[in-house]
Amino acid sequence: MIATEREHEDRVLVWAPTGRDGSLTCRFLESAGLSSAAIENAESLCSEAEKGTGLLLLEEEVLSAGALDKLEEMLSRQPAWSDLPIIVFTFGAAAVGRATDPGPRLGERWNATLLDRPVRKIALLTAVRAGLRARRRQYEVRDLLRESQKSVEQRDHFLAMLGHELRNPLAAIVTAVELVERSSGSNPNPQHAVIQRQTRVLSRLVDDLLDVARVTSGKIGLLRVPVDLSEVVGRCVQSLAASADCQSIDLLMVPSRERILLEGDTTRLEQLFTNLLTNAIKYTPAGGRVDVTVTAEDEIGCVRVRDTGVGIAPEALPTIFDLFTQAPRTLDRSQGGLGIGLTLVRNLASLHGGSVEAKSEGLGRGSEFLVKLPRTGSRDVPERRTRSRVEVPAGALPRRILIVEDNADLREGLTELLRGLNHEVWAAEEGLEGLRRAIELQPEVVVLDIGLPGMDGYALARRIREALGSRTLLVALTGYGQPEDRRRALNSGFDVHLTKPVRSQAIVDLLQTRERASARN
Repeated sequence: MIATEREHEDRVLVWAPTGRDGSLTCRFLESAGLSSAAIENAESLCSEAEKGTGLLLLEEEVLSAGALDKLEEMLSRQPAWSDLPIIVFTFGAAAVGRATDPGPRLGERWNATLLDRPVRKIALLTAVRAGLRARRRQYEVRDLLRESQKSVEQRDHFLAMLGHELRNPLAAIVTAVELVERSSGSNPNPQHAVIQRQTRVLSRLVDDLLDVARVTSGKIGLLRVPVDLSEVVGRCVQSLAASADCQSIDLLMVPSRERILLEGDTTRLEQLFTNLLTNAIKYTPAGGRVDVTVTAEDEIGCVRVRDTGVGIAPEALPTIFDLFTQAPRTLDRSQGGLGIGLTLVRNLASLHGGSVEAKSEGLGRGSEFLVKLPRTGSRDVPERRTRSRVEVPAGALPRRILIVEDNADLREGLTELLRGLNHEVWAAEEGLEGLRRAIELQPEVVVLDIGLPGMDGYALARRIREALGSRTLLVALTGYGQPEDRRRALNSGFDVHLTKPVRSQAIVDLLQTRERASARN
């Protein structure tokens, strides 16, 4: 399609009442070095125009009501960059006011130039060349848009691959942490908490990389439920309290005196406030303070985050929420991050119908961020449970589980964890071996990686589904976490798509859900 457009993008399509008129006009244009083609009817005009053209040259006699309708329908389908130039030979000034005259109708809605006949050749050539110059500028805009779209697609592909490569080792680390947690019992090693915190930081950075691409391109959806604003912010403060304490920073919160209910996505709201608080802690020196206040203002819930940190220069305030923008670094304080946290804050607030603004009196004088979100009615907020250790429901049955994973650390760690929860577990490290073992062992649950050697997880899922039928639960455990990856997994026969890293509790909960569903059936 692109090659055809480029081949025809400078040609003039000529539609005259008779073939002789059309061929004579084309001969005149070609003598002036312009490409042209004669058209016989409205269908051909629209078809050829959509293949690519620089300008339409029409005589008013051909524009019957039906032909004009077809032409306008074609013009309405133009892409945003296109405003196809049209030149119409009219009957003259005396006819312009007629209700049936198509010239003014085109001129009012589309990029049409009306020329009264008789027209001089030099006037015709001038009008055609002017129209073609305008059309070439439109094509330049089209090419820029295509290059921009290509760059966005390349960026998203790179981020998806980067996320996959980072999530694999993260999944192995999370699993190893769980094993240490189980073996330590009630006397955990103090370094274990450090590993947990830093693993969460790494996981959040990976998620931010992918989320910023989805949020900025509008590919993210919200799962809206009634949520209590103070509770959401409180959980974020609690989760970051240890990090602030390690840096000798006081992190204090004053909740709202009244209940502030929102219709929001709990996960995304926690991501919003976690990013905002992490940013405040990051740029506050040791001995400083971060204050979080939740208040209600009419129909708005407000969260104000004040810190005594490095502050923001006045010239930086207008761009503080832009992608990859960070405060200047210094050699004595190396702050982590990618400069995308505040971009996510702004976009997630906007998705919830809210806003965020930044204030600072200047460098060294701290910062203040104010998030405003619309309140909703007074429906009950569902209870939220938090668990620090794996909980296996009483009476849960041991399951026959096959794990197919090429990352040895993750494969061995997950196998040990699930065996420790009384399941019968086997493992395979590549696709063909996984298929052989699945057919041989007839497991109840198969946990598959997607990027497997020998046979990828999608093909393997289809083969296992053909061999074992619907009685086997197929779980995709993968570093590919984009929405299209989930759709492809489900279309390949998977029952569930889990994105690495995942704690074993998620798998335990999944098995319990499956058990309850089987009991009902």
